[in-house]
Amino acid sequence: MNSPDPNEPLPVMAKADTQVWAQKMTEYMAQAAGVTLNKDSVNPFFSNCEGKNGEVVEDGRYTLAYHVASTVPLAEHPGAVRKLKPVLEQDGFTVTSYRETVNGRPEALLYAKHNEGRYFINVSTGGGPDRLTFTINTRCLMPSSASSTAQH
Repeated sequence: MNSPDPNEPLPVMAKADTQVWAQKMTEYMAQAAGVTLNKDSVNPFFSNCEGKNGEVVEDGRYTLAYHVASTVPLAEHPGAVRKLKPVLEQDGFTVTSYRETVNGRPEALLYAKHNEGRYFINVSTGGGPDRLTFTINTRCLMPSSASSTAQH
């Protein structure tokens, strides 16, 4: 991860609010892809922001990697990412990597970034043949003063 621009203010967002936002975003993506998420598979992971040389500022800055899976037959993974790709592009995302198959077999992968919000999305086959995962990685965020002491 690169260090944030010191002249650019960090977005302020409580960790709980960030997690709710990520949940809503993954639900939106799943709906666009025509799949249902497994609520039991939700795995939010908060970590300290780390600069390009491994430096960490102890002011509460954090990132979120939010993972959730769906159970979808492997043969349907290409169609799911095919449906999702134009929706994301219409919403201002840049698709940075995309595939539906590997060596003629279904194995979906869709990486996208949102330049304004500067967060990243990964939708891919993984963790089992009938598992399509949805992941959101945020940029460095600053907790609101009310949440800066809360640890998740």
